[in-house]
Amino acid sequence: MEVTFAKPKLAKLCNSGAKLRGKYGPRMAALIQQRLFELSDAEVLDDLRHITGARCHELRGNLVGLLAVDLVHPFRLIFGVADDPLPAKDDGGLDWTQVRCIEVVDVADDH
Repeated sequence: MEVTFAKPKLAKLCNSGAKLRGKYGPRMAALIQQRLFELSDAEVLDDLRHITGARCHELRGNLVGLLAVDLVHPFRLIFGVADDPLPAKDDGGLDWTQVRCIEVVDVADDH
């Protein structure tokens, strides 16, 4: 999939192992880099359902419309679908088998 970032500052952080380690520590930095690799290596979003530990899922509440993959608990890598138009199933839900572009919006504890 194509992976972009909502803010240049976030892209700079996520594309630098040293900056990630400085902000989050070595374990979290390694997992962020792993998740970003898994996202970019996937052909479509549905491929993430099969990655152990990633637990890719749609968010609810004030974050409806966004998705996340797990990092070091309680943190998640939060992203939105960047495909235009938004791939939708007949029932209106997100069609994970057609999502090919995402935009990372945050690394956060959104609980």
